[in-house]
Amino acid sequence: MASPSPELDSNPADTRLERFKAFVAQPVLASFIAGGVAGAVSRTVVSPLERLKILFQIQSVGRNEYKMSVHKALAKMWRDEGWRGFMAGNGTNCIRIVPYSAVQFGAYNFYKRFFEDTPGAPLGAYQRLICGGLAGITSVTFTYPLDIVRTRLSIQSASFASLKDPSKAGEKLPGMWGILVNMYKHEGGFFALYRGIIPTVAGVAPYVGLNFMVYEMARKQFTPEGQKDPSAFGKLGAGAVSGAVAQTCTYPFDVLRRRFQINTMSGMGYQYKSVWDAIRSIVKTEGPRGLYKGIVPNLLKVAPSMASSWLSFEFTRDLVMGKRRSGFL
Repeated sequence: MASPSPELDSNPADTRLERFKAFVAQPVLASFIAGGVAGAVSRTVVSPLERLKILFQIQSVGRNEYKMSVHKALAKMWRDEGWRGFMAGNGTNCIRIVPYSAVQFGAYNFYKRFFEDTPGAPLGAYQRLICGGLAGITSVTFTYPLDIVRTRLSIQSASFASLKDPSKAGEKLPGMWGILVNMYKHEGGFFALYRGIIPTVAGVAPYVGLNFMVYEMARKQFTPEGQKDPSAFGKLGAGAVSGAVAQTCTYPFDVLRRRFQINTMSGMGYQYKSVWDAIRSIVKTEGPRGLYKGIVPNLLKVAPSMASSWLSFEFTRDLVMGKRRSGFL
């Protein structure tokens, strides 16, 4: 009996490998994978500024522990808590942002199919805005409970006098799971885990939409004439521009989101009844600038955050798709 040909022996494995490569190279899945990597990289790079932004946002009249410039506040955070203070909540943030970013980029590629004139055709600016908005709503709905936990983790160890309970001095602070369980049991069950989602969605939809739309426009400007793609520095620049524009336009919604997330947290003093009640209260007691509290560290972090996010996304997407890539997104 003749022995099998070596070519026949190698074909099944080669075929399976090619099928696997073709499977992960599908635009939606490739974007899902690349989006997860991009989220983890971008958030870790700017973790200290992300936490400082939250501490600025949740301060109200009469609470001045972090009423200072950015560099002094970072120095205070380092003195009070050291390196752990810079990274407080980042583990949870990465656990949240990996699926959040993955779903966002994957959902964008899913939704854009409904707006393409022909498969693979480029979208117009407003089409990108709509697809990005839908992708933002989808991703935030899936991961919102982890966003609340990240906020609580970011502030529970901060040196706010009103948060200190002498009877609990020396007690170990609860972690991610402990906060989730405590909120579920004592703050309203399942709905407690989605407190603040309305202003969040109201801010995330235009933010993500603007981010995708502006990145495409800026990317073209950073692409040398005759080239298909910009350089790595060009991608960083386009990401920085898109993030800064999108964040500035939608920042008040981010402040509202943080305030609602700690609305029932003992010692913080916020008791807003609705989004409009929160806006009126903030403007009345803190002035219009209250809606932009924390925007300085936020703008300082959004440029490197979005720049590293888009660069990581494109690099990982190219690695996964290889020659199968037809467009940048």
